[in-house]
Amino acid sequence: MTGTAKTRRGKQLTAAEIAALFARLSELNPKPTTELEYKTPFELLVAVILSAQATDVGVNKATRKLFPVANTPEKILALGEDGLKRYIATIGLFNAKAANVIAMCRQLLERHGGEVPCTRAELEALPGVGRKTANVILNTAFGEPTIAVDTHIFRVANRTGLAPGKDVRAVEEALLKRVPAHYRQDAHHWLILHGRYVCKARKPDCPQCVIRDLCRYPDKTLSTG
Repeated sequence: MTGTAKTRRGKQLTAAEIAALFARLSELNPKPTTELEYKTPFELLVAVILSAQATDVGVNKATRKLFPVANTPEKILALGEDGLKRYIATIGLFNAKAANVIAMCRQLLERHGGEVPCTRAELEALPGVGRKTANVILNTAFGEPTIAVDTHIFRVANRTGLAPGKDVRAVEEALLKRVPAHYRQDAHHWLILHGRYVCKARKPDCPQCVIRDLCRYPDKTLSTG
């Protein structure tokens, strides 16, 4: 594309370009899902809390040992905070996360009969659960078309011109308005995986990007081929 053509395009993708973007991501990965390993909403909730400022790979290594021993609020409470720490000590901020998980388990038993609630207000009232974690649970465990904005999605939304915003809440609101309804359920997973493996922070893999021609990022990396 010529420099003149570039200047004629706005900073944001058009509705047609957004539809094309998600059509391509959908074709590449028709059934995207989280890379966190879980079998129940409770296991997912624990894994997401543990994943803050940690990698999914690191969390999975820990939960592969933890969940066979304790995968319910009652069992984790029986471990106690110190017992839980022994399983998650390889994860960053494990002290604070252990305290949050224990408090979260206690609240689930006291207020929700040990079940993970399915409303945003009840989820966000749990210790260690913020808006992003609540969105992940609502989307992945309960099938709601929410979009949890993490650092990967924030970067992709701003770089590409899909849904620019100055903070994660602004990007989330823009995505909910701009992503076509029939793509909204899976948008979170497509965008996070794209940010994790293609649109990387330091050196995006633009030559291998399926939406390169749509993207507004001015500093695309060049092919070495």
